[in-house]
Amino acid sequence: MSKQAPSEQQPRQLAQVEGVLERITYANEETGYTVARVDTGRGANELLTVVGALLGAQVGESLRLHGRWGSHPQYGRQFTVENYTTVLPATVQGIQRYLGSGLIKGIGPRFAERIVERFGADTLEVIENEPGRLIEVPGLGPKRTKKIAAAWEEQKAIKEVMVFLQGVGVSTSLAVRIYKQYGDGSIGVVKNEPYRLASDVWGIGFLTADRIAQAVGIPHDSPERVKAGLQYALSQSSDQGHCFLPEERLIADGVKLLQVDVGLVIDCLAELVATEGVVREQVPGEGGESITAVYLVPFHRAEISLANQLLRLLRSDTDRMPWFADVDWPVALDWLAKRTGAELAPEQEQSVRLALTERVAVLTGGPGCGKSFTVRSIVTLALAKRAKVVLAAPTGRAAKRLAELTGVEASTVHRLLELKPGGDAAYDRDRPLDADLVVVDEASMLDLILANKLVKAVPMGAHLLFVGDVDQLPSVGAGEVLRDLLAEGGPIPSVRLTRIFRQAQQSGVVTNAHRINEGRPPLTEGLADFFLFAEDDAERAAGLTVDVVARRIPGKFGFDPRRDIQVLAPMHRGPAGAGALNTLLQGAVTPAREGLAERRFGGRTFRVGDKVTQIRNNYDKGRNGVFNGTVGVVTALSVDDQRLTVLTDEDEEVGYDFDELDELSHAYAVTIHRSQGSEYPVVVIPVTMSAWTMLQRNLLYTAVTRARKLVVLVGSRKAIAQAVRAVSAGRRHTALDHRLTTG
Repeated sequence: MSKQAPSEQQPRQLAQVEGVLERITYANEETGYTVARVDTGRGANELLTVVGALLGAQVGESLRLHGRWGSHPQYGRQFTVENYTTVLPATVQGIQRYLGSGLIKGIGPRFAERIVERFGADTLEVIENEPGRLIEVPGLGPKRTKKIAAAWEEQKAIKEVMVFLQGVGVSTSLAVRIYKQYGDGSIGVVKNEPYRLASDVWGIGFLTADRIAQAVGIPHDSPERVKAGLQYALSQSSDQGHCFLPEERLIADGVKLLQVDVGLVIDCLAELVATEGVVREQVPGEGGESITAVYLVPFHRAEISLANQLLRLLRSDTDRMPWFADVDWPVALDWLAKRTGAELAPEQEQSVRLALTERVAVLTGGPGCGKSFTVRSIVTLALAKRAKVVLAAPTGRAAKRLAELTGVEASTVHRLLELKPGGDAAYDRDRPLDADLVVVDEASMLDLILANKLVKAVPMGAHLLFVGDVDQLPSVGAGEVLRDLLAEGGPIPSVRLTRIFRQAQQSGVVTNAHRINEGRPPLTEGLADFFLFAEDDAERAAGLTVDVVARRIPGKFGFDPRRDIQVLAPMHRGPAGAGALNTLLQGAVTPAREGLAERRFGGRTFRVGDKVTQIRNNYDKGRNGVFNGTVGVVTALSVDDQRLTVLTDEDEEVGYDFDELDELSHAYAVTIHRSQGSEYPVVVIPVTMSAWTMLQRNLLYTAVTRARKLVVLVGSRKAIAQAVRAVSAGRRHTALDHRLTTG
């Protein structure tokens, strides 16, 4: 066997490079892997390519990079970064680029040029020691000068925290969040209570906190680590829709996650139960046998509270709409038919009676079965008796549609309840809504926590109607509220509309939605509103999707690619996933152009005109919070103020500081889960074998039912057949149906 060359036997030596970050050409937010170009002082034509863990570094910053030299067969000599620190620039050019990068709020490229022109190489010293002198710069008044000085001080404090945090593997953007949460106490919390980060700081989960904890010397078998890991496992399960986990599964998940002895996990779980960190309770399993369920406290409280409140409403002796108890229904329905110009089918009549005589009821059914007309009829009759009608839906788009349908104002559930910072509602059991009839549309989207807040606010004697399609995907949040309300043998009265009306039968969208729901493949030929562009290769399917959205549909039907067309992908990852498609679609619909302001954050670039979506609940934004799934368009972006503005689909302008941009994602393409409750003129659905694990019947059915006028499938017939065949595996772990049935 031949010997290796000496250079191959020894690792390449650690080296140091200093330079200014000129541009980021690629950044993966999930791994932190970044490809960038750095000016080391050899001139703009000789920029150095650096790769590695650079996520969080901003263009314009001066960096001290530690890593190893290497060579790429295609791109030549490059530097692989293992860690980096930021340093203050020394040259006038470097100072101007640094200040103009948007790092210091209040200073953009224009003011950076003026400040450096006035103070030259002394600029940073002036900002540090004599910030009052900034008023000498033309256009900088006392207000902006004060703002710049405050931003500089905050940056200094953050930098100190960052120097420490970078040593334990935390990116710049997370360091900013940690500093905002704990201020000068940041280093103390990180050193002594690292697992607090997972619950206190959005964007830091258990895995990041655990990495930090190990770096600061917390033992692998520390009880605090194990308890934090168990709570993380429960939190992860709630993100997957479960309200609890069976104890055996939680213990197994804990052992796998933490790599510790099962005995330690059992002991720590018992300690969590004893200190009321979690709740343990016996509930019926799928086969009827009893299982031990372990809940995070908020989900346990919400499930009990929701069941109790629904039963109280259902059994209430008072009635805020007593007129309908002994109404002459043939006369009332005849009046209604004259008013609306159409007669109700027998199922619809039953729904109308149920909603107006029962305190709690459910109306469900697929597209084209007349849910909308039934709701309009219920509202029309209630208003004829001067009842106070309140309409709500989980999303802004669904609320708008409900208002257009009924002619009555409708709002999102969040806005109706006037949620306050922290998530508490202005309306609850002690201060109920002033309503005789409350109608909640798109109820399949209601998760356990939101449903509990809503039902608590319904006054005794009022009528509560849930409307939704139970065959769609369940809520993004934990629970299966609509399905649990419709559980066989449960106390909540309901009607399921099944008859497809003649007008709806002419729609390929409606016809195929029902075919998919019945396990039959969709028809893709000979229809005016339902098409398939067949392509087996996932990457080519992604390119074809972009062509369909940006060129073919606008050219043939005249729809606007940003306003009217929505791409719905089965999953976020993969060559035809929402993540990759957003990059491609942004390039086609809102490309970079000279004079158009933009801001790179992590792996994304934001521009004016971008279609974006909120990806977390933030109760502190907007009038009553901005919530996961809210969609909008970027209408303004200021590098000077480090801020962009989004006009949401509820017509509210919401501001985001640049360090909050990890709350936003592009929305040219969204996952089908995120589209729930929304309706679009045109839906384009890439369906490829690369999304194999997500291809399920209710997923495809939900995507198709989001379209009002046109559906285009792009992808392979094999993947579509798989989606139609595969019925969703298993129910979520909830006990709401059990609590309702047992009372």
